[in-house]
Amino acid sequence: MIPLAKNIKRYFSFKEITVVLIAVIISVSAGVGVFLNLKKEVSINVDGKATLLKTMKNTVREVLEQSGTELGSDDYINLPLDGKLQKMKRNEIYIKRAVPIYVTVDGGQKKLMAYEGTLGEVLAKNSIALSDKDKLVGAELGTEISKDLSVRIIRVQEEMVTEKVAVPYKVVTKNNDRIDKGKQLVVQNGKEGIREKLFKVIMEDGKQVVKELVKDSVAVAPVNKIIENGTVLNFKTSRGEVVRYKKQITMKATAYTASYADTGKNPGDAGFGITYTGRKVKKGIVAVDPKVIPLGSRLYIEGTGRTADYGFAVAADIGGAVKGNIIDLYFESSEEVRKWGRKTVKVYVLTS
Repeated sequence: MIPLAKNIKRYFSFKEITVVLIAVIISVSAGVGVFLNLKKEVSINVDGKATLLKTMKNTVREVLEQSGTELGSDDYINLPLDGKLQKMKRNEIYIKRAVPIYVTVDGGQKKLMAYEGTLGEVLAKNSIALSDKDKLVGAELGTEISKDLSVRIIRVQEEMVTEKVAVPYKVVTKNNDRIDKGKQLVVQNGKEGIREKLFKVIMEDGKQVVKELVKDSVAVAPVNKIIENGTVLNFKTSRGEVVRYKKQITMKATAYTASYADTGKNPGDAGFGITYTGRKVKKGIVAVDPKVIPLGSRLYIEGTGRTADYGFAVAADIGGAVKGNIIDLYFESSEEVRKWGRKTVKVYVLTS
């Protein structure tokens, strides 16, 4: 086989070969020139770290993809992604990565992304509003954002609350000398009043932290209950009658009649059968010591033990032997006087 070089020389002259080589060199040089002319110079600066490259790409998006530079939705870039790259000058692309900010608010945690600004600006951008009473823990509104900045927003609510409290009524008791002892009369029913307490209440994230009393006043005054207690002493006789009395005295009771033996007078004598007070003697007339029981007092004489009651009587007489706690009861016959003898009785001085 004849070598290729010999075949070329066989068919082409030296001059012709030279012309062909020159043409090839010119073509290659032109192609390289065109290639070099089409390349653009690009600087990609990410958070201050720059990378310089040349590219045949036409747009910012394409050169980022070529360089493997990913762009987050919250990242900053100074050029539009569809922007055309310049051929005659260096293309400066600046990217600032967004950093996470954690905000605990309203019962949950929010992750916010931002590349610049203050905390207040980021909150406003994300529609997180603060009242003038809300609190911030971990940072202030003017704090410049930084990676993993964590802040808590405490919702503060302040309100005035009125509480109504029952005011108990008092029970006022009075004595009534027209009512039997042991009995009561409700003259006026009691009614509770209303006390209003005004509080300043501060809530933080739904929990009460302050409850301050601002005003305390009685809106409705209570009405006292008035009860009258009976003071009149009373007892029930053996016959079931209720007897009202002023006082009760335990006494020794003797008995007498209008006979001469008891009074020193006979029928027909002046003053026979007439008491010291001028009343005619009969059952129910008794003699007393006026120092103990005033004359004219109405009495009830109750027997003790198995002794029967003498009953109702009037203190209308006196006697020489009737001194102190001795009472002399009038009977119609000497037999009754003999049977009575001397007994212990309870004497009730009646009210009327």
